[in-house]
Amino acid sequence: MHLSLAAPIDAPAVLGWYDRHARDLPWRVGPLDRARGIKPDPYRIWLSEVMLQQTTVAAVKNYFLRFTSLWPTVHDLAAAPLDSVLKEWAGLGYYARARNLHACAQAVVERHGGVFPQSAEALQTLPGIGAYTSAAIAAICFDEPVAVLDGNLDRVLARYHGLPVPVRDVKDELRAALQQSVPQRAGDYAQAMMDLGATICAPRTALCMLCPLQPGCLATRTGNPTIYPVKPVKADRPVRNGHAYVMLDTDGDVYLQSRPSKGLLGGMTEVPGSDWASELPAPTYPAEGDWRHRGQVVHVFTHFRLELEVWSAHVAPAGLDSGWWAEPQALKGEALPTLYRKVLAAAGLK
Repeated sequence: MHLSLAAPIDAPAVLGWYDRHARDLPWRVGPLDRARGIKPDPYRIWLSEVMLQQTTVAAVKNYFLRFTSLWPTVHDLAAAPLDSVLKEWAGLGYYARARNLHACAQAVVERHGGVFPQSAEALQTLPGIGAYTSAAIAAICFDEPVAVLDGNLDRVLARYHGLPVPVRDVKDELRAALQQSVPQRAGDYAQAMMDLGATICAPRTALCMLCPLQPGCLATRTGNPTIYPVKPVKADRPVRNGHAYVMLDTDGDVYLQSRPSKGLLGGMTEVPGSDWASELPAPTYPAEGDWRHRGQVVHVFTHFRLELEVWSAHVAPAGLDSGWWAEPQALKGEALPTLYRKVLAAAGLK
């Protein structure tokens, strides 16, 4: 598809704005420190970028600080048990990221002596590092002149160029256009564009009079820049149904088990349950007990909506040997994803 694009981005104007308004983030080396020769730590940039996928800065900050206090270096993270990493990740979602994070740390240590490769191409050979993350690390840490295109940038560029089609239809063309404007300060430029998308050219507001891109922005001229980006037609999200069984022993401890290492929520902690299907199956209780229906939990994944019927009962522990019993006060320390914390809350456990 041929696109009629706006003038190239004025990188010096963007960098001038960033030098005055850069966000203070725990993983970031700000422009003043960069100018003094302080370089970003690739470990911290990589960790933050993985955490920020599909997640907001506000949600990530405390997780990032916790991770870096527990595992200050890539060597520390590589040596950590995977289960510990999953427990600390619980609540961030998209749990394959945590498994890939651990595998990548081990690969950096084993293949590269704990030193991250410096090019986007080499970084993509590591587990869990794709085109965006590799470009972000290479630009921010090593000033490789490579375009860094994330969700915030999709929005900024869609407005700047007045894209008449969804971003996903012209992603390559947008990346090529952005590449033409990457300056020598590639890392600061990448972060400046991210900051513009997060603070000025936000999803529901566009503070055009404060934006260094305003002079060349086609969306500004429409008087209603938030009509961009054009939204793609969404397919209906299918619904899956199932049962979750919360079992307690005579002391009130809860029976937990690990999910398979591969697949959705892989390696995380759960309570026993049924398969998830388009039609709700009849309940098949995993042990004898006085089972009570405790309500329904709804959880929306990227590709489907899950509706779980929650049951609870006091049961005899005999024959339950594939998992473990956890005291209620210890549940916060388990690698329970948000879905199963909802299930436990429905059963009266916090």
